[in-house]
Amino acid sequence: MTESAKKVARQTEDRLDKVAENVRQGFERITKGRFTDEIKNGRFADQVDHGIDQGRAEVKRREQGGSER
Repeated sequence: MTESAKKVARQTEDRLDKVAENVRQGFERITKGRFTDEIKNGRFADQVDHGIDQGRAEVKRREQGGSER
């Protein structure tokens, strides 16, 4: 390869690296606030726990002869 061809190849590789990095950053920005990520991070954990506790309380009331819903 001639020196000018090597220089062009190096510049092209640098540009492609920059494009790839921009795409990666854009993808991270888009997927950062996804609903599934929020669930995985436990955002709705209190609500789920509350539902389970409420269900257990209803079963306990039924077993003790309390009113049914």
